[in-house]
Amino acid sequence: MTEKPAENVVFVGAKPVMNYVLAVITQLGSSSEVVIKARGKAISRAVDAAEVARNRFIQSAKVKEIRIGTEELTNTEGGKSNVSTIEITLSK
Repeated sequence: MTEKPAENVVFVGAKPVMNYVLAVITQLGSSSEVVIKARGKAISRAVDAAEVARNRFIQSAKVKEIRIGTEELTNTEGGKSNVSTIEITLSK
């Protein structure tokens, strides 16, 4: 089963926090909610992006839901490792 990626999702990676803040603000401008997703070391950047967007730019935005979890990844040698994940849902 393949999932179609939602349009209101911002995937957080290694770019600077303000890039993701801009993406969150843009998404909230066109829809009523946005989901910020991150894995591993990018989790703190995702939290920063959500808080900067909420506190500095869109004060009316509320944290609707926070989900945390673990994904099992297979590396190139065939070994498996667990990576933490987070999904932060912001709504207007």
